Amino acid sequence: MLDTRDPRLTPARPDLADIRLKGVVAAERYVAGEPARVAVPSTPLRRAPRFEAALETEAVMGDAVTVFEIRDGFAWGQIVRDGYVGYLPETALGAIDPAPTHRVAALRTFVYPAPDLKRPHIAHLSLGAAFAAEAQEGEYWRLAGGGYVFAGHAVPLGTAVLDFPATAERLVGTPYLWGGRTSLGLDCSGLVQLCLETAGLACPRDADQQERGLGTALPPGLDGLRRGDLVFWKGHVGMMLDADRLIHANGHHMAVAVEPLREAVERIAVKSFGAVTAIRRLDPIA
Repeated sequence: MLDTRDPRLTPARPDLADIRLKGVVAAERYVAGEPARVAVPSTPLRRAPRFEAALETEAVMGDAVTVFEIRDGFAWGQIVRDGYVGYLPETALGAIDPAPTHRVAALRTFVYPAPDLKRPHIAHLSLGAAFAAEAQEGEYWRLAGGGYVFAGHAVPLGTAVLDFPATAERLVGTPYLWGGRTSLGLDCSGLVQLCLETAGLACPRDADQQERGLGTALPPGLDGLRRGDLVFWKGHVGMMLDADRLIHANGHHMAVAVEPLREAVERIAVKSFGAVTAIRRLDPIA
């Protein structure tokens, strides 16, 4: 049964709901969702079916989406990876098959029309985007949907970078973007989600969801922290690089930045989110 306690994760409106919610939530009608897959480098998921509506999160190439309605150029659906519900451009979605075989391991890479680096690129893919590789031609993968990606920038699906703080360090300087979860722009929880998923770990999308759902709570206090610990505020999250340094995507620097934890705690307490609400520890980093 779907969890209906969080509206961000509940595919239900007064007029329409996921058929799995019949008898759980009230709606005028219920439908079985249709499987689809993101077929563009990245796409916004918005709160409402308008291009000017607030950006909730982003889906990237290869993400599976369950679609409940298509109307006026928008698909109302749920990202399978983290359960987020919202509106995506209809043109961003394609068939569910073929399933991805590889994911992008570089921060960014280009899609070319031929296996030739001198050809003008036709698209770019971000860290974590996934694609179905039909065959390898020289140093390039031929994509099932068309185009070629340099093979050295991708790894087989399921390959994990267990030291997820190392992935975060690679992203230092990435601009802050509310709702962003690609290497072109990240928000605080998007950074954490991207890094944990690169490590092969499932991760909720938003900071409050991560605070409830990740790891084990540590006793209050800033002593004894270690690499990979997650520090939470109301509406914000950062990741420890060691006992003293925090990395986080934040509006103060408008970027992914590293700073002493205690300095961040003092500033945030005064200017932003108040006091630290929790510190959580995931399984040891291999």
